[in-house]
Amino acid sequence: MSDERPHLETLAVHAGSDPDPATGAVTPPIHLSTTFRRDADGTYPLGFVYTRSANPNRQALETALAVLQGGVEAAAFASGSAAAAAVLRVLRPGDHVLLPRELYHGIRKMVDGALVPWGLAVDYVDLTDLGTVRRAWRPATRLVWVETPSNPLLSITDLGAVSEIAHARGARVAVDATWTPPGVADPFAFGADLVVHATTKYLSGHSDVLGGAVIAARTDAYWERIRFVQQNEGAVPSPFDCWLTHRGLRTLPHRMRGHSAGAARLAAFLEERPEVARVHYPGLASHPGHALAARQMTGFGGMLSFRLHGGERAAMAVAARVRLFTRATSLGGVESLIEHRASIEGPGTTTPTDLLRVSVGLEHPDDLVADLAQALVG
Repeated sequence: MSDERPHLETLAVHAGSDPDPATGAVTPPIHLSTTFRRDADGTYPLGFVYTRSANPNRQALETALAVLQGGVEAAAFASGSAAAAAVLRVLRPGDHVLLPRELYHGIRKMVDGALVPWGLAVDYVDLTDLGTVRRAWRPATRLVWVETPSNPLLSITDLGAVSEIAHARGARVAVDATWTPPGVADPFAFGADLVVHATTKYLSGHSDVLGGAVIAARTDAYWERIRFVQQNEGAVPSPFDCWLTHRGLRTLPHRMRGHSAGAARLAAFLEERPEVARVHYPGLASHPGHALAARQMTGFGGMLSFRLHGGERAAMAVAARVRLFTRATSLGGVESLIEHRASIEGPGTTTPTDLLRVSVGLEHPDDLVADLAQALVG
């Protein structure tokens, strides 16, 4: 093999997956032990002490995540929310964070309900407007949190420009890349310092394991504090959770091509439907962020949303009539999901009530189109 970095498909299969040295097993074993033996001199010769601090399955997963994302280290967590919380919790009371106005509601709920009372200062701003980003800056701004595409309106932020602004002022950039895993986008190439994933979604890929991860572009004091939070607050995934997620990574590049192709097909279909007022998908030439997305993404992903001329009643009716799509909250699995997002988010949501969010799975796109066609007609 040459010295060049192998292709993503090759990395996905082999990263963190050496045959088991004890048995020769090609598939990694699951190490359920919570504690590990010391030698007579009190040392731990294999480097494992207690599974909250480190575990062979978590180590393998973290190695694979860092390799696939192109970072130097990764820290796995018990959920995407725990991963996001760790990035924000290592800041100090009084530190200021810029977050996107269009933001996954779970992060907003956590920030407003737990971190702001703790002492974090935050502003929710339109990160797609660089002038707004500059005007919102404070002397205490330490971090910019980016979602691109945003959830659920799929707005596109110029990650390179935001990173340039932040770095010139001594701040870091963290990107929630749950919707844009390796094979769809590379935040590190555009200046991100940290990449966060809900591994529950595309990385594990089968809707059967909860998890999260933070991946670092470099190791520094900020990263060491994240690692400290991981190991000492204890929101870590079980060995079996790590094993399942690691298994899912092996097919990630192939799955993402299928998700992206299916989403592109559905978006084009929906854009032509008279019942549909607007389709939010950056792969469409009509999307206001299409050109920027094409520059900073290698694919347009498997998520889209659309709005109905008939308002909330029409949106709820379409969701009720689907036969192949599943009405459920989440994304990134092999099955296609549809949901009325505003009612999921509840009171105070800024999501339009005429909007349906779709996670396009790996069914044949023609079958998904046919299902939406009959649901739209009623």
